[in-house]
Amino acid sequence: MQSNPLAETAPASTSIPQPSSTLAASLSTSLLHADSHLNLSADVAPPLHLSSTFQYSSDPSKLIPAKDASLTFEPSTDHIYSRLTAPNGTRLEALLTSLIGAPSLAYGSGLAALFGAYALLNPRKVAITDGYHGAHAILDIFKRLTHLEQIPLSRADELGHGDVIHLETPLNPYGEARNIADYALSAEKTGAVLLIDSTLAPPPLQDPFAQGAHIVMHSGTKYIGGHSDLLLGVLATQNKDWFKQLALDRMHTGSVAGSMECWLAARSLRTMEVRVTRQSESAGALVEWLEEAKNGNGPNEDVVGKVVAQVRHASLQEAAKAEDGWLRQQMKGWGALFALNLKKGEMAKRLPSKLKLFMHATSLGGVESLIEWRAMSDEKADPTMLRVSVGLEGWEDLRDDLLKGFEALVEEGNL
Repeated sequence: MQSNPLAETAPASTSIPQPSSTLAASLSTSLLHADSHLNLSADVAPPLHLSSTFQYSSDPSKLIPAKDASLTFEPSTDHIYSRLTAPNGTRLEALLTSLIGAPSLAYGSGLAALFGAYALLNPRKVAITDGYHGAHAILDIFKRLTHLEQIPLSRADELGHGDVIHLETPLNPYGEARNIADYALSAEKTGAVLLIDSTLAPPPLQDPFAQGAHIVMHSGTKYIGGHSDLLLGVLATQNKDWFKQLALDRMHTGSVAGSMECWLAARSLRTMEVRVTRQSESAGALVEWLEEAKNGNGPNEDVVGKVVAQVRHASLQEAAKAEDGWLRQQMKGWGALFALNLKKGEMAKRLPSKLKLFMHATSLGGVESLIEWRAMSDEKADPTMLRVSVGLEGWEDLRDDLLKGFEALVEEGNL
């Protein structure tokens, strides 16, 4: 695919980070050490730097006027102003570049990152179907500004060069996957850009670049942050020109992530592999139990069958049954989010109040398990639907919590 013409405005002197080739292959090892070369002190735990501006060199011979300086986004210990780079942001981006396998930038939120991607690409058409409602709100802004045309993914073959296939996989709020390689083939045929929102399947679960993605986006608020205490967005691309322009646009729009958020995210990345792997395994066990009981198998079939109408998750897709199929090739774990549809909307509304371990809240990806009556945050949501984000509690404890909630609903009778 050809480079985006917009990227030609990036200065040729701009340098960008590359994934380290000297680290051990283990993801967990990389997440602990990929930023070690940026350590400025003897601290084992990286310190928090809150300064927004940084002193120039005290040696006049090292002062280079801006008109003669080379702008760099290479991880460095030299900083000028935090809208460009700062110590905590630089360390985070070194870790993200190692994690995702492509030069990465941190933004103030996932939607800020997505806005940055569309500002860069400025497509005439976008093919997108369903997914996070916030992404559609970003597209609505571009419809207003540029008369962007939005079409469903089923019509992706109508796109032209520079248009965008926007693929969220797994899909929020259902946790079901889409075939990245198929859409990569479509993008190759039409000259479109394949943008993957991989928020629900971060490494080690999925590598969109290996499947043909051109740009990968994460809401870092979710699994990268992992503790429900920060807002963060991430964009990664292997296209050097695009990366340069994204970095410059971020600097000029001020959509950079704050130092506190970057420090928190870097802390969280140290444990990301073990967190995400455990959460995914627990979600898979819960989904299997729910599906079996709903279908009349297992000791809890009577109660679950009276309450649960449908369970949706990547592990239940038909493609998951094929050992050599696309889904098992694409994902190395099914993800920690799934959807439940109950028999009645009133049941879905009441269930969260019956639970002790699941917190009734929006968002996902944290160490604590969350359940959300989706109608609370999505105007178009089915009123019978609950979105479940599995945390680090024992999955058997979560199973028992859900079962007691179902039993309470049954005891209340017809709702």
